[in-house]
Amino acid sequence: MNTDVVIVGAGPAGIFTALEMLKQGSKQKIIMVEKGQAIENRHCPKDKTHKCVNCKPYCHITTGFSGAGAFSDGKLSLSYEVGGDLPTLIGAELAQETIHYADQIYLEFGADTHIEGLEHEEERKEIRKRAIHAGLKLVDCPIRHMGTEKAQEIYLAIERFLQENGVEIYFGYECQNLILENETCKGVSITNGKTDLEIYAKHTVVATGRRGADWLEKLCAEHNIAHAPGTVDIGVRVEVRNEVMETVNRVLYESKLVGYPKPFKNKVRTFCQNPGGFVSQENYDNNLAVVNGHSYKDLKSDNTNLSILCSHNFSIPFNQPIAYAQKVGELTNMLANGQILVQRFGDILDGKRTWQKELAQSNIRPTLPDAVAGDITAAMPYRAMTNIIGFIQAMDYVVPGFAAYETLLYSPELKFYSNRVKMDTDFNTSLQGLHCLGDSSGWTRGLMMASIMGVLMGRKISEEG
Repeated sequence: MNTDVVIVGAGPAGIFTALEMLKQGSKQKIIMVEKGQAIENRHCPKDKTHKCVNCKPYCHITTGFSGAGAFSDGKLSLSYEVGGDLPTLIGAELAQETIHYADQIYLEFGADTHIEGLEHEEERKEIRKRAIHAGLKLVDCPIRHMGTEKAQEIYLAIERFLQENGVEIYFGYECQNLILENETCKGVSITNGKTDLEIYAKHTVVATGRRGADWLEKLCAEHNIAHAPGTVDIGVRVEVRNEVMETVNRVLYESKLVGYPKPFKNKVRTFCQNPGGFVSQENYDNNLAVVNGHSYKDLKSDNTNLSILCSHNFSIPFNQPIAYAQKVGELTNMLANGQILVQRFGDILDGKRTWQKELAQSNIRPTLPDAVAGDITAAMPYRAMTNIIGFIQAMDYVVPGFAAYETLLYSPELKFYSNRVKMDTDFNTSLQGLHCLGDSSGWTRGLMMASIMGVLMGRKISEEG
């Protein structure tokens, strides 16, 4: 097949590339390739089974139209300071302008008009003062919360808009490789297991998300696409009672805190806070089970969860951060017999594992009911665990009760966006005709930054067309 643009991956970066081309009036032919299903066909059976059944050939939570974003908590971060390093490539001013533009598109498709984190100025100042005393930095970031269920409705509307306006989407097809001639990318070869296809295109856009970060890293090595090992985040998801987080939830909705705890002084940060939310399990390739968190618009729990992530960089002699994080996850999964481990913070400090009966007696009831009580320190690297403990203790000064004995820590929480593809400001890679976007490119983290990268890509292609 021949087309003008082929987009591999139907997450926010790929979606907004196609969407912006349509909004710019481009008449170029667009084909999207997504190995998962259309959003209306994405269903996690855990709602009925109450335990992860390890769906094959992929997890519906992480794969399909809109990527992991559709089944996440659906939070749009409205500040260029949050969401990765894209502003260092395109400039902070353009990044913020494009965030506002993409935000308007989300509103057009039904996002909630309310923005969290703009009110309660005096209380925000008090939280910031406490953070400074604890050696942490509070990052101001307004949040538009779509909610897990609402995000699916919004992306469904976008999916239908794209299809109604001529974008061809091949669901159930996986990209096998690039089609190369000399130093030029001519398209991609794809398969659904039964039918193999070759799609030739002037522009090939790879936007495979965190789910495809490992695949893209291997592709870069195979075809000598200029790239560098980046950062991988290893951490835990913390769960506390809503009463503990009441003020922060009301004033900020999401507290984005960054610290560099002693003795290692690695960057440690909070991420993806879910007031009244639910801890969830996601499954990656090779049966790797990782923890995440969801927050619905209407359905609420008694708990708040958020992740605490430690950034790790590797260069000499080891330069495979994704593989490192996967090994940490595999070891943790082994201890939990293929599931998620959970442990009380006080038990970690006391040097003991947590038992299931102890969880049943606690004030905090896990919102991930099939998590296995155990000892996450038996798998978590010493450096990461030390960073996490120090950060939680600093957080306790900002949010009294955060470091309580019964605070729950789930493991592993891993973020794969390690491979930093080298590109110019027009997102051209070292192979002519190839562009890499979103979280798999190593430049963005989260829905909004991936979305604006797609917007800018759509504009560049439209200008050429």
